[in-house]
Amino acid sequence: MKKLLLIAVVLIAAFQFVQHAGLLRGAAERSPPATNSASTQTAPHVERPNGDGLIAQAFADGRSNVQVQAAGRVTKVLADDDDGSRHQRFIVQLDSGQSLLIAHNIDLAPRIAGLREGDAVGFYGEYEWNNKGGVIHWTHADPRGQHPAGWIRHNGQTYQ
Repeated sequence: MKKLLLIAVVLIAAFQFVQHAGLLRGAAERSPPATNSASTQTAPHVERPNGDGLIAQAFADGRSNVQVQAAGRVTKVLADDDDGSRHQRFIVQLDSGQSLLIAHNIDLAPRIAGLREGDAVGFYGEYEWNNKGGVIHWTHADPRGQHPAGWIRHNGQTYQ
């Protein structure tokens, strides 16, 4: 019975993710243009698909390598990680209350300009489990074209 319930929860979360991420309407509608620079497109609001449920389930299951799209508020801007590839780092809190570390590779994508605590951000990237809530990375285009292109949206601009 427990396994059936878990399967049902995962299927519902996956369906909601697909529906809200726009996968049913086609890739052109769900993702920004493929570019490695900041876009000048303006967005009236930050997208809030139900990625919170998928992230919560991945966290509960201890799963990693999960593509997610969600949004939240920046609760802390951290110092850049300069060990290896440089990453702009910040903590985001989802509507569900879960916190995530966003590690945005600034060797492959532009730095998010003017990022401050309290700012709303949307993101599409890969979830990696840790005991503090998880990490989102791959918020950029893959130069080799082998990984889904991620992005971050902030103040009407898309960074990837």
